[in-house]
Amino acid sequence: MMLRVLALGRARRVSKYLKTIAPGVFLQELCNRPGAIGAICPSSKFLARQMARQLPGSNDGLIIELGGGTGVITRALLDHGVAPERLRVVEFSSPFVQRLRERFPDVEVIHGNAADLIQLIPRNVKIQAIVSSLPLCSLSEPITQSILQQWRELLHDGGVAIQFTYNLGLPKWRASILSHQINSKVVWANLPPANISTFSFKSAKLPHPANECS
Repeated sequence: MMLRVLALGRARRVSKYLKTIAPGVFLQELCNRPGAIGAICPSSKFLARQMARQLPGSNDGLIIELGGGTGVITRALLDHGVAPERLRVVEFSSPFVQRLRERFPDVEVIHGNAADLIQLIPRNVKIQAIVSSLPLCSLSEPITQSILQQWRELLHDGGVAIQFTYNLGLPKWRASILSHQINSKVVWANLPPANISTFSFKSAKLPHPANECS
């Protein structure tokens, strides 16, 4: 009986410890929501740094990070020179949101769904880039379509989307993004290896239609 009590105590201490560290939180969320996490390990620092390097050179507009997770890419964006006030991190998982807010108190972390992005960010504010860690390959097609449609609306004025995927071929969602791919890079120092793609949504704004006479 005493051995069972000691074992239970150790199990509870281990569980409590895992909840306080990023890998533990990641594993907990992976078990709870495997389809939403879409990976077996957190993103590596190598992947995060390459994601940050794809940002445009100017400081014009907000940077929106989707799927902040454990904060590896958030840290890389800040280290790359993105000012905290220019960064918005959208995360759906409550444990991840709590950890991100504790780790980055100067960054606005939004608890919400990336499929509702337009409703989560300020209106009439220029978005320079969307940096996405969303598992587009494992999301349902209607949700993926909704996400990509919002990217087109938010980034049509010269913004870019930076998305990584573990599918090194041609993921199904690529046929629906309707943009110009301007860069692609495989990061082998990640588990599993990942491909980073950068897309431009720049398009000329259509003029208002002229009044027609009947």
